[in-house]
Amino acid sequence: MNLTKENTISDTRFGTITYEPDDILTFPQGLVGFPEEKQFLLVSTKQASSFRWLQSLKHPELAFLVANPAEFVSGYSPVSEAKIGDVLLTTVNIPPGRPKEMTLNLAGPICIDLVSRTGKQIVLDNEAYTTRYRVFATASSESGDVAA
Repeated sequence: MNLTKENTISDTRFGTITYEPDDILTFPQGLVGFPEEKQFLLVSTKQASSFRWLQSLKHPELAFLVANPAEFVSGYSPVSEAKIGDVLLTTVNIPPGRPKEMTLNLAGPICIDLVSRTGKQIVLDNEAYTTRYRVFATASSESGDVAA
């Protein structure tokens, strides 16, 4: 298949990304705080990395760092309606220069149906899940909130 300009996106983070129409993930309701962002690509920048980027097609400057929460949190499976073949991701925040302060948004998981290539972000109303789950235990409690 010949790729056209319509099959590329360019930004300062990744340069030019070439993709197939089947690579597009559609979020009919958008993401929390971004209801107009409905089409994304899932971009891997390093092989064997735990992290990927959910890259907006509408606004190339917008991308969310995401990861499979099961790699960092044992027993996390808050989405009962997930089907076999679905991918569960959470957004990740890594403060610049402070990777040990990395947090996951466990209260707003992103569920992607790989067959239909559609996804949705689910807002959990459960005190057990926080938007700032600290992946690494802190030696002391002197650090405050980490900006999301």
